Amino acid sequence: MSTQEDGELAAHLVEFVESAVWVFAVTYAETWPHHYIVKDREDETLFIELVRHIRRYGYEGRFYNTPITYFDHDGKVYWTMVPPVGHPAWYPPEEETIINRCPKDATYESRLRAGTLPDR
Repeated sequence: MSTQEDGELAAHLVEFVESAVWVFAVTYAETWPHHYIVKDREDETLFIELVRHIRRYGYEGRFYNTPITYFDHDGKVYWTMVPPVGHPAWYPPEEETIINRCPKDATYESRLRAGTLPDR
């Protein structure tokens, strides 16, 4: 089972996110610093389980005009690149290849509120 009843990560998924090799996204270092993991470099079963958890228990937010499903855990925000269910570009969890994360105060919506969005 991937989750607890309250939507928090189950212990094995907490262990997965803590032990995964998160890569700093160098391309976005100046504008949108964050880290990511790649499915083919991690345990694929746990990776897909985390993708499903994000999609099921996350909340819809925005990155500029793009809808994204975000999930908060331990001061960080996790997301994948797939749009929410019902969006024409949606695809199943098994096809996801990247999971991203950043500190809660580094999300688009947090930076929009703080007036710290980068120049596009």
